[in-house]
Amino acid sequence: MKSFYTIPVFIPEMACPHRCVFCNQHSITSVLQAPGKKETRGIIEKYLSTIPTNKTVDIGFLGGNFTGIPLREQETYLQIARPYLQQGRVGSLRVSTRPDYIDEKVLALLSEYGVTTIELGAQSMRDDVLQKAGRGHSVADTTRAAKLIKQSGFSLGLQMMTGLPGDSDDGARHTTKRIIELGASNTRIYPTLVLKGTHLEELWQQKAYRPQTLEETVALLAELLPLFEENRVDILRTGLHPTEGFLNGNDLLDGPFHPALKALALSRIWKKKIEAALPQQAANRIEIAVNPADIPHAVGYQSENKKLLQKRYRNVVFKQDAATRKGACHVDCC
Repeated sequence: MKSFYTIPVFIPEMACPHRCVFCNQHSITSVLQAPGKKETRGIIEKYLSTIPTNKTVDIGFLGGNFTGIPLREQETYLQIARPYLQQGRVGSLRVSTRPDYIDEKVLALLSEYGVTTIELGAQSMRDDVLQKAGRGHSVADTTRAAKLIKQSGFSLGLQMMTGLPGDSDDGARHTTKRIIELGASNTRIYPTLVLKGTHLEELWQQKAYRPQTLEETVALLAELLPLFEENRVDILRTGLHPTEGFLNGNDLLDGPFHPALKALALSRIWKKKIEAALPQQAANRIEIAVNPADIPHAVGYQSENKKLLQKRYRNVVFKQDAATRKGACHVDCC
């Protein structure tokens, strides 16, 4: 099975009609302005030269409000990408945009140029949270746009955030449920971070906002990830990518950033699975059989699950067993 890879062409803050309380696109993407024609081709060629041939590749125009920029500029970017699609060097095109910038005319243009996936920055499916975040769109906008995208034959992506002002774990569970119900094929989950130069920084300094801790975020993600996976919603990203500008600067002020956030959540999920399967009686040795694909997460991030078990059992063995269903484990002891 081929793995999936997106060539990211970041178009930061172009046509964004609102500045969300959490947003500092330069910190998030390390991109100050949208790339021109030559730079866009250079980005694509650079990535293509390094991606292994067993990857399924697409080009993604990400980071801003793609369908909000003038149609001529949208066409310019799509015209640059189209030859790579026609030549078979990439398999598809995707764009990310806002829910309130989707209509039949926009969708017709994207379809004409071979775009197959549209990601919407839903962020939350609660109107009060969207209002406090300064999003400038409503849950109804997201619902309408999602249905129109699906009806037009596109694959739908719905991005969400956790820990926004006024939100809660219950709110995140509700957003997850609605993303699934709207028929999203994929999602990205971004825990809210306090970045320098944002309105959220002001709220944080005034102690009017407290971000989730890393522990709170990992515990919540350990609930949400299985819900998406059980409903066949691909999780394309969990947490912001540790870009050079993001890590080397002073832009991150507070919040649950970790370069391997998804790995932490998967370790937590597997910790619960293994604990539920452990024997009631005392044992010196336990052997935990899992599918080979699950070994890294079962053992845990930096072997944290194995280390915990070693405090209770003298001998702990993780066994790769291709006959064991993915996501399941069998525990033997003596």
